[in-house]
Amino acid sequence: MKLVIHPPVDPARLEKIHAAAAPMSVVNAADAQSALPEIADAEAFFGKITPPLLAAAKQLRWIQSPTASLEHYVFPELIEHPVVLSNMRGIYSDVIADHVLGYITCFARNLHVYLRQMPEGKWQPFGGGPILQPFATGPADDHPGNHSHRRLADCSLGIVGLGHIGAEIARRGVACGMRVLAVDPRQTTAPPGVESLWPTERLDELLGESDFVVIAAPHTPATEKLFRRPKFEAMRRSAVLINIGRGAIVDLADLTAALEEGLIAGAALDVCEIEPLPADHKLWQMPNVIITPHVAAFSERIPERHLEMTLENIGRFARGEPVLNVVDKAMWF
Repeated sequence: MKLVIHPPVDPARLEKIHAAAAPMSVVNAADAQSALPEIADAEAFFGKITPPLLAAAKQLRWIQSPTASLEHYVFPELIEHPVVLSNMRGIYSDVIADHVLGYITCFARNLHVYLRQMPEGKWQPFGGGPILQPFATGPADDHPGNHSHRRLADCSLGIVGLGHIGAEIARRGVACGMRVLAVDPRQTTAPPGVESLWPTERLDELLGESDFVVIAAPHTPATEKLFRRPKFEAMRRSAVLINIGRGAIVDLADLTAALEEGLIAGAALDVCEIEPLPADHKLWQMPNVIITPHVAAFSERIPERHLEMTLENIGRFARGEPVLNVVDKAMWF
């Protein structure tokens, strides 16, 4: 048997792949031109498959994608081909869930407001009212700021997509005492602490009951531009939209308009329909928006997890065992 790799991996990683693949032979193709003749008799492929490479493959049975997302990976010929495709889902879940919890905490406690006040040296509680002084004699429970700072346990969290990432986000929400709701096209069993898991047809119901709406779904034909004006109109006026799924799920113009018109209270975006988001875009200047540059999945743990998943599946294929993370190519996940 033969495994072809393209683009090529570094020598240290290649050595470990050789060990995991034994007795399968491994070709670390330097470029697409050299990968083309090698894939003709290969049973396995790791890397970025292309239409010419797939067309040249005569014995290919398994492809390992080096990414979790597949919107830029699959193509019609690959969907129709009988080859098994697996991806890297699951290796980023806890890191992304941490990022989401940071967003939620920022909005609940107005940390995004206070960070913007710091360069001005401004000591002023968000929500108005007198400046708080130490040893104040007035009743603190009467301060207007009490109504603009939220306790997480009083908030509801709606999750769109309850896969690996969505389930980790739900676990953190439950740990904070939040009421957690979710919709998913496939999952039917709610994890511990999740109050309701509904089919995606009930998305509008979830939107109307959530203080924080987190998009944790992949970009697929079914989710592209799922969030347009009607979805924002279905949300609470006090709600915050969080997108760590894919930018194409949220129509950028409709989101901007929804924020300007007060249809929703805020947004936290790690992904945008246009990336990089243009420097002159209105969202950059909105005080109720947090933007991070597609970094929710970053962690020092990711490279080692990526390698572990690669080696695990190569070893499984070499031994004739089922590989992990098989995807539905037509669904893109």
